[in-house]
Amino acid sequence: MLADSFKKGLLVGMKTTWSLGKVIFPVTLIVSILQYTPVLPWLMKAIEPLMRLIGLPGEAAIPLVLGNFLNLYAAIGAILTLDFTVKEVFILAVMLSFSHNLIIESTVAMKAGVKIWIVLTVRLGLAFISAAVINLVWHGGGSRAVYGFIQATDEPAVGTAAILLEAVEKAGIGIVQLALIVIPLMIAIQVLKDLQWLGKFSKTMAPLTRTLGMQENTSTTMAAGLLFGLAYGAGVMIQAVEEDGVSKKDVTLAFIFLVSCHAVVEDTLIFIPLGIPVWPLLLIRIGVAVLLTLIVGSIWKRAGMIRRKEINV
Repeated sequence: MLADSFKKGLLVGMKTTWSLGKVIFPVTLIVSILQYTPVLPWLMKAIEPLMRLIGLPGEAAIPLVLGNFLNLYAAIGAILTLDFTVKEVFILAVMLSFSHNLIIESTVAMKAGVKIWIVLTVRLGLAFISAAVINLVWHGGGSRAVYGFIQATDEPAVGTAAILLEAVEKAGIGIVQLALIVIPLMIAIQVLKDLQWLGKFSKTMAPLTRTLGMQENTSTTMAAGLLFGLAYGAGVMIQAVEEDGVSKKDVTLAFIFLVSCHAVVEDTLIFIPLGIPVWPLLLIRIGVAVLLTLIVGSIWKRAGMIRRKEINV
């Protein structure tokens, strides 16, 4: 039985890696090339006025654009090369925790059945609203930020061939990383399913998922996103939608929660080199995710009750 579970999980993992890889590889390739063109600098210049409205200098556009088009590592690498105050670094960290790797993670959400406008509205909205609130509420943090250990960055590629080679290498590494996470994860999930442990886990999570307005069969989706993030946890999420009968409403609510708060370990610890306190960052993410999901779930439930009343009448 264990061998059958392993085989089935392996096949699902390979299928999921192929499905997501067809999205991740070209997107990573294109964005890696774009950073050597005038496109990204133009975007940075275009959003400079917006930066000033949320208490950030114009150069803060650089890590925000890199973080949203590439990933958190690129954004943090950019922050470490710039001179910001503690408050500015914290605002950037909060914004990037809500909105990063936007193209790939939004596409992944779309493949799970969530409308892309919902993902973009929630992520970008939370990023800029949180920045504005922190800028207005926090009157301290004016000292210069002292960064932790700075890892040496590679020299930029020079020449068309070198740029293309670097882009292909980055895209290829992204697929390998995806496979190394998704395939073992899908095998483990399949084994847990066949051993009926996931059913027990769903029952344990049931009070939380019900409180957030979802059925208990969304617990696997929630756990995968919280631990592994939207991109890497997407395999479990997509499988859950297909096999566990997760409704479109529940998967949308789950993604609203997860776009606000996903990969809580990695995406929190990654900000430590910036020298900011990470506990407030984690609490902000979890608090906003719970509050937003409760509000949307409550509105959704009320709208459903009103429609049912109108039908009965």
